[in-house]
Amino acid sequence: MNLGRDQAVVLTQDIAEGSIPEDVHVILGTPFIYLHELNAMLQDVKGIELAAQNCHQMPSGAYTGEVSASMLKSIGIEYVILGHSERRMYFNESDELLRAKVDIALKEGLKVIFCCGEPLEIREANSQNGYVSRQLVNSLFHLSEADFSNIVIAYEPIWAIGTGKTASAEQAQEMHAFIRALVQEKYSTETAVDLSILYGGSVKPANASELFANPDVDGGLVGGASLDAQGFLSIINAF
Repeated sequence: MNLGRDQAVVLTQDIAEGSIPEDVHVILGTPFIYLHELNAMLQDVKGIELAAQNCHQMPSGAYTGEVSASMLKSIGIEYVILGHSERRMYFNESDELLRAKVDIALKEGLKVIFCCGEPLEIREANSQNGYVSRQLVNSLFHLSEADFSNIVIAYEPIWAIGTGKTASAEQAQEMHAFIRALVQEKYSTETAVDLSILYGGSVKPANASELFANPDVDGGLVGGASLDAQGFLSIINAF
């Protein structure tokens, strides 16, 4: 929940005019209110798409203030972020609710960036694998293999976001490899290999190259660092 309209337009323009490698896919997760205008701005820009930061679990109805998946699709949005740690924490979004949101988003033809990750007490108890596994099983593993092909997973170690603690590149790789193995076991080697798994724990220009060098880290879910165009472009070019 950052930036006024003019700032959002300038930031998007600066990113779009920057140097983006052809083999890197950039998705900007912007507030609902800017999606339509920024989507029009980016129509002729290759390699950049937009994501909504959330959607409602029902197709329509008396849910004042909410935004449906079909509304997003109707203005040309391709992606929606679901299950972000802040949605889980501040809005009490459960695995069961997120399962319903995933279902409606896929039904409406959106691709889902699904967030998972453990809080500090779970990491300190060395229970992170079981915790993340349950999130995936409860919200995603009911999907057919065809539907799962429209999922991107973003691993957010909540304990490494704004706490002063830092997840190492090795810890990121370890969890990403675990997630990919779960997907391989549930679906197939092909689906597991094709899956993009993003890392979302305080990615910034200083650590992007080290993180992205890991074989199972396919990209970043970038937070505050994305509000600075040059810094964000540096992260993009770290690939």
